[in-house]
Amino acid sequence: MRRARRLLVLDKTNIRVHPRSSVVSIQRNKRRRNPTTKPASIIATILTAILLVACGAGSPASPSAQPGVTPTAPSVQATAIPAPPKPANPDLILATTTSTQDSGLLDTLIPLFEKQTGYKVKTIAVGSGQAMTMGERGEADVLLVHAPDSEKKFIAAGHGINRQLVMHNDFVIVGPAEDAVKIKGIKTASEALKKIADAKATFVSRGDNSGTDQLEKKLWTAMGTATKGQAWYQESGQGMGQTLSIAAEKKAYTITDRATHLATQKNTQLAILVEGDQALLNIYHVTQVDPKKSDKINAAGAKAFSDFMLSKSAQDVIAKFGADKYGQPLFFADAGKPDAS
Repeated sequence: MRRARRLLVLDKTNIRVHPRSSVVSIQRNKRRRNPTTKPASIIATILTAILLVACGAGSPASPSAQPGVTPTAPSVQATAIPAPPKPANPDLILATTTSTQDSGLLDTLIPLFEKQTGYKVKTIAVGSGQAMTMGERGEADVLLVHAPDSEKKFIAAGHGINRQLVMHNDFVIVGPAEDAVKIKGIKTASEALKKIADAKATFVSRGDNSGTDQLEKKLWTAMGTATKGQAWYQESGQGMGQTLSIAAEKKAYTITDRATHLATQKNTQLAILVEGDQALLNIYHVTQVDPKKSDKINAAGAKAFSDFMLSKSAQDVIAKFGADKYGQPLFFADAGKPDAS
């Protein structure tokens, strides 16, 4: 029997498919055929084989029937994660220091917080002192600041509750790379500042009662050095990023948090000259504004933000932030650690 592109060859027993020639053949069995086998059964066997070959040609084989082929798992549609329930009052005001904003940290943390909780945050980045003043007036719900001495007074005066340690980094003294006063490598901040004052080299202070400004003035006071009215001592009244830009323009010295310096160094070209002094430790806390200050305080939102800043997801972001870009993290995560500040 002949058909297009398929040849059926009859012999005496077994059936075999020749894949290249599309030939179905019956080969001679080396064993003797059962004499009682009837021609009809042979024909039935042949027809069954033909049907099997025909079906095999039109249908893909099961993965388990194909040697060397790894079965593919059935696709599973991803289940959408439901959005968090909308808070009764979703609007939250965060008053914070400029370093958390200028460094870019809040650009990562705030969207994560909003996604997890459903709150919408209005961030007001000012000096720590001004942020606490907003809290005193009931104009903010929660604070993220770095002025420990002022924070303790804020709590004692009844303006805030639930002050929690979040993270730290450090302050550094920066200036032009040529370093005319030769303070690079000096071990203590006070010794470096004394050389700057003695040389009457231009020093730019923030002068805004921020955490950085408070730390700097504390150092001058401890040294007994009067800066007010000195021509070499200039106050910018600006945030950290802008103060660094002014210092760069004037080829002056200043004190800055490390995070903002690293984030702006490409533009300012200022160099770190003094670092590592224990007196330059820079510690950040989150504090809820006491809801008794005003019935407009979003107490639930403030607690949610405080809890988030101490959570594993936020602390993981803090611990890694900046490492990929600057070769070192800009902050160190401290939630749950002893707080001596």
